[in-house]
Amino acid sequence: MLKVGIVGFGFMGRMHFRWWNQLEGAKVTAICDANPNIQEDIKKPVGNIAGASAEVNFDEIALFSDFEEMLQEGDMDAISLTLPTYLHAETTQKALRAGYHVLCEKPMALTVEECDQMVQAAEESGKVLLIGQCLRFWPEYTKARAIVESGQYGKLLAASFRRLGAPPDWGQDDWFKKVQLSGGLALDLHIHDADFIHYLCGMPEAVDGCATTGPQGELLHMSAHYFYPDHHMISAEASWVMSSSFGFEMSFNLMLEHATLVFTSGEDNGLQVFPDDAEPYTPELAEHDGYYWEIDHFSRLARGQAVPEVSTPQQSRDSIRLVLAEVESIEKSKRITLV
Repeated sequence: MLKVGIVGFGFMGRMHFRWWNQLEGAKVTAICDANPNIQEDIKKPVGNIAGASAEVNFDEIALFSDFEEMLQEGDMDAISLTLPTYLHAETTQKALRAGYHVLCEKPMALTVEECDQMVQAAEESGKVLLIGQCLRFWPEYTKARAIVESGQYGKLLAASFRRLGAPPDWGQDDWFKKVQLSGGLALDLHIHDADFIHYLCGMPEAVDGCATTGPQGELLHMSAHYFYPDHHMISAEASWVMSSSFGFEMSFNLMLEHATLVFTSGEDNGLQVFPDDAEPYTPELAEHDGYYWEIDHFSRLARGQAVPEVSTPQQSRDSIRLVLAEVESIEKSKRITLV
């Protein structure tokens, strides 16, 4: 039985709890949150994706308000770390050095230097570190990548990705909207698509970006272009200025030589494939969402099971470098070379 402690019990903490609670061979044994009213406050709906509202029975779960105490007294093998981004680097290193495997929510950290420290701590501890870049596990995205890699419809010619929503309003003290705490639009929201592009196509040679900015220079809506040696066109768009009634949308179009793949969240058809010489179809997908498969993958790694490589701490670190290069491009109004 893999015993798990969840650190930070907001929207993502509850999402992790939901899937840990349904995963065979794992059990949440401890929860740490600074909120003294956590047992009542979790009854309030939060977040932009359904699934974090599962009922929590605290009877067999040790509750902690102090992380250091949890590390010393908690009955755990691994930790799901779902704290605000600015706490990721320090907290992850403490957990690894205390002997725990760590699943740390995205983004990995706010700087490349912090990411390097996390990678080093994982290597020195010998423990598993996985960053929760969930699109690498999301059924529609993993199926699309498998189709591209199969070559059955020829080479990838172009691709566009979008993540659009109203600004998050469920973080304590509005920490999401403070760039120095969350990384803002680029590192909190756009990082998903940038990391998946990294997973699908590798690191680009260069990036450039443009954005609508707010009164303090914060990014409100951004678009980035990625440049590769074979000149295929890859772009991604992210927004925190959609109206509150819009909700949330993640989507992509992948244009191959002999087919187009289309996905828009919330659509009944899900992922669709439009071949040149056949009728459009909807491929069969794995059940559950990417959070489940991310947690399942981490669980297997923590147990020492052999699993295909999907994500490494170094890759997550490089995705942070990629996004920060996009931000630099926006600030300097020029293309940034990465290799």
